[in-house]
Amino acid sequence: MKTALITGGTKGIGKAIALEFLRNGYEVVLNYRNDERTAVATQEEFNMLGYWPVLMRADVSDEIKVREMFKEFFTIYENLDVLVNNAGISLIKVLQETSSADWNRIFDVNVKGVYNCCRAVCDNMISCGKGCIINVSSIWGEVGASCETAYSASKGAVIAFTKALAKELAPSNVRVNCVSPGVIDTDMNAHFTEAEMVDIVESIPIGRLGKPEDVGKACMYLAEAEYVTGEILSVGGGFGK
Repeated sequence: MKTALITGGTKGIGKAIALEFLRNGYEVVLNYRNDERTAVATQEEFNMLGYWPVLMRADVSDEIKVREMFKEFFTIYENLDVLVNNAGISLIKVLQETSSADWNRIFDVNVKGVYNCCRAVCDNMISCGKGCIINVSSIWGEVGASCETAYSASKGAVIAFTKALAKELAPSNVRVNCVSPGVIDTDMNAHFTEAEMVDIVESIPIGRLGKPEDVGKACMYLAEAEYVTGEILSVGGGFGK
């Protein structure tokens, strides 16, 4: 049976990605950072649906904790078929109010977290001669967002990292792709007022917010698309195009 590990996999987009993989017969590991209550509740919710994901705790920005998590993973599973680097944080501040600590924290989680996890699994995937890495970026990494310079820059870095690593690992039959969600209906967008949300929806050609499930389906496509690598798959209903 195929295996998948989803970072930040116990809520929001990560939870929807995890459910999509479970429905498609994968053994799934849900990574979370520190919210054990939510993690256990998600696991129990999936159990009620007849799925049995494993929980693994690690802060993806911490290289040592990531190594420990994957050491635990490989004591349970022989190999990892799909890594989804979904864990991420956002920040809404004008540049003048964005401190060095703010900037560093965003890049530690959103960029270094991707680096840490990819580095931890590359040897296994290369030795197996197969594997798939899916990085979750954002439409703001493509077009930029006012008052989100740090977040936009971090997600742009994920896109560049994806393209470079895809070329590096392709000879080993390891594929690396990226999904770039637009405005998805999650708690991350709770800061928008009702009027702002109306304006945003009007700017989306498809005419609605994205659903976490839309991103999950895109990730499943990339997991199974054996001749696709180095691609950035926008999941935004045409927003920002």
